[in-house]
Amino acid sequence: MAREGKHLIGVYPGSFDPVTKGHLHLIRRASRIVDRLIVAVAPSRRKGPLFSLEERLEMLRIDLENLPEKGCKIEVQAFDGLLVKFAHEVEAACIFRGLRAVSDFEYEFQMTGMNAKLDPEIETVFLMAADKWQFVSASFVKEIGSLGGDVNEFVTPQVAEKLKKKYENADKKA
Repeated sequence: MAREGKHLIGVYPGSFDPVTKGHLHLIRRASRIVDRLIVAVAPSRRKGPLFSLEERLEMLRIDLENLPEKGCKIEVQAFDGLLVKFAHEVEAACIFRGLRAVSDFEYEFQMTGMNAKLDPEIETVFLMAADKWQFVSASFVKEIGSLGGDVNEFVTPQVAEKLKKKYENADKKA
């Protein structure tokens, strides 16, 4: 999808703690729009992540190995600081954001306005979550996993196994 001799670059940011099938669905859809998609993983220090930044990068890379690219180069990178600054540094034309519910929209609307003030050249593209994934969040997945529930419907097998091990190790320490 080259534009005026350039390749269109997009950024899909998140904490991905852990990556869910909903995230993967949005990555697949975003990859149809751009030539290069950077899945940008934030450290999320304020959220107190369950998985380290390195673990989240690894889980994403493993899951994305099986994602059909169809001409789009998909990369996973860590970033720290302002998202629009990162997007500018990698020469992205757009930032992809997923929307599940009205509550997501209000937050994302405010964030988009602020990002536009900081860098009006970078567009925000909202992708509505598919019905199947509208109520899936990494927070819910972690809560279900922490209570011994089955998360296989919401995450890939490798992520489910890592969640199980995290909570088993936490139980042993308690």
